[in-house]
Amino acid sequence: MNWVFFSSCLFAVAVDPLFFFLPIINDSNCIGIDKKLAVTSTIIRTVIDFVYLIRVCLQFRTAYVAPSSRVFGTGELVIDPMLIAKRYIKSYFAMDFVALLPLPQIVVWRYLHIPDGPDVLTTKTALVWVVLIQYIPRLLRIFPVITDLKRTAGVFIETAWAGAAYYLLWFMLAGHNVGTLWYFLTIEREDDCWHLYCDDPNFGLGCNSSYLYCNNHHHGSYDSWLTNNSAQVFNMCNGGQDNPFNFGIYEQALVSKILSPGNFISKLCYCFWWGLQNLSTLGQGLLTSTYPGEVLFSIAICVLGLILFALLIGNMQVE
Repeated sequence: MNWVFFSSCLFAVAVDPLFFFLPIINDSNCIGIDKKLAVTSTIIRTVIDFVYLIRVCLQFRTAYVAPSSRVFGTGELVIDPMLIAKRYIKSYFAMDFVALLPLPQIVVWRYLHIPDGPDVLTTKTALVWVVLIQYIPRLLRIFPVITDLKRTAGVFIETAWAGAAYYLLWFMLAGHNVGTLWYFLTIEREDDCWHLYCDDPNFGLGCNSSYLYCNNHHHGSYDSWLTNNSAQVFNMCNGGQDNPFNFGIYEQALVSKILSPGNFISKLCYCFWWGLQNLSTLGQGLLTSTYPGEVLFSIAICVLGLILFALLIGNMQVE
């Protein structure tokens, strides 16, 4: 049963980054939310969380050997439900509780089902924060499951090939996470570019930045703004060598058109390849701009690649 819980934890840390794919730039050149992917992601995450919720319930009923009794050579099995629950609450319950909170589901469903609910900008900002904050406990909860597997089976990985595949899986998972974050940060940089020219009084557009988000297009003056002003803003921020705005490492995403709604599998594979490629090369091919956030992201890719390579090679040698 622990292998089922271990698999659910791995799927959880692979599914959560899919929420970074929800923001899109549609055919009207505005930032929206991919509703189909939003529904699919929330359903998958809910199913995975339900599987792990079973483990949480079992932890309140699973007997354990009292550590103090091992001193005398024979372990005393504790079967008192109150003591079992108290032990679990003092150990991993808080982490499991935070990891299972359905925060992304609440953000998505509030956007989809409340007519006067949050706009695209609020939803986009809330999603990135709740996913990033929850990702830490959802990742850390894997290690208690691995400990249980080692205790029950005596060994976690039996052969060297299995160990190599296991650590390679973690490397690929990191590439997937980096790729999804790269996609989301590209949306952010495109949004920054639009606001830069839209809010600049010297640019002379008379631009309304609220129209850069798709859910605000029902206002009466949108058609006039679209006709008179929007083309100049979008031409400044459509990527390519001739544009004055330096997108740096995000240029590739704009040119490839993966930000638009379309084939999700192609988008997922392209971002996965980008993340895996740059982790493998330690970010050597990244041509960054001077934007601090972009530089820090590139540094993080380089450091993460070094750490993963060291862990992968070191553990393969041990195995």
